[in-house]
Amino acid sequence: MHILFIPYGKRSCVELMLREMEAQKHWMNFTKGKEVKKNLMQSQIRFLPLGIYEYICPREDLDAVLWTLRFDNEERCSEEYGRYTIKKKFFGIDMEKTILKFLNCEPIPTEFKKEKSYPWAIDGVGIIPVGIRKDENIIEPIAGEFFGWEHEAI
Repeated sequence: MHILFIPYGKRSCVELMLREMEAQKHWMNFTKGKEVKKNLMQSQIRFLPLGIYEYICPREDLDAVLWTLRFDNEERCSEEYGRYTIKKKFFGIDMEKTILKFLNCEPIPTEFKKEKSYPWAIDGVGIIPVGIRKDENIIEPIAGEFFGWEHEAI
């Protein structure tokens, strides 16, 4: 699962948040028939054009990441951080749709579970949600413990 966002704020606060996000470990599910195994996976962050960052983690943790990054924005950010979004129209062009198409991603889900969150240092950092990109499943082609097991192609 790829979660795209634009962080803004004091550079040291943004960098601290990104370092903590990248240090996060996630459990990724591997399946073979009805059997399920979990493997620990290091999260990843990529820098994209236009100041956009992409957080990569297993799909099982999508809700927790969206909740931690305050993608609900209306409940927890309205007064303290403000509700920032991508400008809708620019010279008659729908910027949100254009950016989503350019980055090959989908809009942020409006409904997600708000139960689990991560202890990332996000104080002093504002976040503009951009979109998500889903990964397909693959069967592990490399010989090893999970050879032949199906998992998300991160």
